[in-house]
Amino acid sequence: MAGKPELLIVTGGGRGIGAATARLAARRGYAIAVNCAENEAAASAVVSEIEQSNGRAMAIQADVSNEKDVVRLFETAERSLGRVAALVNNAGITGGFSKLEDLTAATLDRVLAVNVTGAILCAREAVRRMSTRRGGTGGAIVNVSSRAAQLGGPGEWIHYAASKGAIDTLTIGLAKEVGGEGIRVNAVAPGLIETDLHAAAGEPGRPQRLAAETTLGRAGKSEEVAEAILWLLSPAAAYITGAILPVSGGR
Repeated sequence: MAGKPELLIVTGGGRGIGAATARLAARRGYAIAVNCAENEAAASAVVSEIEQSNGRAMAIQADVSNEKDVVRLFETAERSLGRVAALVNNAGITGGFSKLEDLTAATLDRVLAVNVTGAILCAREAVRRMSTRRGGTGGAIVNVSSRAAQLGGPGEWIHYAASKGAIDTLTIGLAKEVGGEGIRVNAVAPGLIETDLHAAAGEPGRPQRLAAETTLGRAGKSEEVAEAILWLLSPAAAYITGAILPVSGGR
């Protein structure tokens, strides 16, 4: 990228797929706003790594389910790093493992607040800044969905799968809504990926247990999902919008 780096906001950027995306995007020339909800130390570590490689980045704490936090996230990022050119809607939680019959309303509320409301609010703020109809110069959004949206998550996390189904709908609808305003909207749908998401849900060995279910016979890596995200953000994907790209080893 020639001139001043374009700004990419990565929600949930302190760990897993978000952190891998932030690191790779920085190497590709973006300035990075690394968002976190609570673990500021992890987000700051990603920022330090980027800065040690002569990249531009900053950590911004914000709970994406909170509208005021989302607005502050975008305003702070713009003020410090420049025009928002891209958004990766990565922040998400599983709510832990539970059959639907055992699910609590409190868990469901929180999962939907972070995974759905958060993604929609962040997309809204991105559109307000990117849209050529509103004086912007265009941009790209990549939402992080999940293969669970199609597989359903039975016996484990139907609630999480349903939240990711909403992300697929958001991707398709928003792509159609803002395609004429210079904004492309796509999603990646990771499958079984080696991240701490599984440990947070209560089973750190889940990727190894389910690896044989994939066509490739292994769990994926965060860096492999990041490569797909960066491709969708790039000019190489200039004629792609409304797509949901599985990154799942065939699962």
